[in-house]
Amino acid sequence: MSIELALDKYPIKPGCGDGHNCEIRPLVKEDEQLIKDFYLKIPEYERLFIKRRVNDGEIFHDWCENIDYESNLPLLAIRDGIIIAEATLHQRQGGWKRHIGLVSELTHPDFRGKGLSEILLREIIELAQHAGLRKLETEINGERDTAIHGFAEVGFQELARVPNYVQDMDLTMHDYVLMGMDISTPEEYAGLG
Repeated sequence: MSIELALDKYPIKPGCGDGHNCEIRPLVKEDEQLIKDFYLKIPEYERLFIKRRVNDGEIFHDWCENIDYESNLPLLAIRDGIIIAEATLHQRQGGWKRHIGLVSELTHPDFRGKGLSEILLREIIELAQHAGLRKLETEINGERDTAIHGFAEVGFQELARVPNYVQDMDLTMHDYVLMGMDISTPEEYAGLG
């Protein structure tokens, strides 16, 4: 089971729900300006819920200069030279949650409702299986009903909801939602097939 072997299939060019294809592939060093442009297209209100301040261009430089797919594997959906969606599999390299991957996903406002989230999340699930993970989780603020629904569509279930537990970058309190799913490792990934 290896992430590097699993990445050999990329890029792929699936239909993106609106009659057009997009390219899905991992983030590479040369994507620094593309990823910055993508995050700056996300409405300011939504950026308040991203765990790190993305208004600072240095963060994108760091992401692209220090790519480590074994720890953080960002998959990009690209069309016409712009990133239209991004999903990341975060892996813990040790400790009591090393078998659980953390997933985040974000779609450009102009491309929402076209099935991109589902496409990227299904790819992330497959990559997590290649990595030998047994469970996936995502953390969402309770107001993101569309995101909660999107994760539920691919098999995540709400595990916990804690009222007024998380604070956005403007120090406003919001509900915290933890969603998770069990993932089985198909035999071909486990070397049993």
